[in-house]
Amino acid sequence: MKKIIGLLIIFAVAVGSVEAQKYITKTGKVRFFSDAPLEKVEAVNNQVNAVLDVASGDMVFKVLIKSFVFEKALMQEHFNENYMESDKFPVSTFTGKVTNISGMDFSKDMKYTAEVEGTLTIHGVSRPVKTQGTLESKNGKIEGKSVFTVNVKDYDIKIPSAVVKNIAETIEITVDVVLEKLSK
Repeated sequence: MKKIIGLLIIFAVAVGSVEAQKYITKTGKVRFFSDAPLEKVEAVNNQVNAVLDVASGDMVFKVLIKSFVFEKALMQEHFNENYMESDKFPVSTFTGKVTNISGMDFSKDMKYTAEVEGTLTIHGVSRPVKTQGTLESKNGKIEGKSVFTVNVKDYDIKIPSAVVKNIAETIEITVDVVLEKLSK
């Protein structure tokens, strides 16, 4: 009986430490920016879900496409209906890993350069990506930031010839999240 109780205590401690290594947010921010010859287009989404496991480096992002907000309502409508086909492809995801996480100590307030690679899915198309960003441990939270580009054609997003000079072929994506320790 003592062995069983001892094993249960060890198991409970192990499970608790695994959960304590995951950081999450439901209010992450993703911004995209298109700098085309005739028009600059920017949209922000402040409802991004993200999880980071600091033990393994595994990370997942989920972005609801209809949650992007534009300066002009017509841009938002065209984005959802014509380009992203949001009813057909409602979310974009990133599933990947911080490949150099083993050298990071999040128990101290520190800032690290993060090497990230994984699979980015946009508009139903999944492609491998590799980028850099920063992970900063501050006040028990982890702030993650990255800026990278995607080519519209790589994700089968069609730009009508009538507006081809209004939308850039390469879009800048900015990710900014504050992750909090997952609690029971």
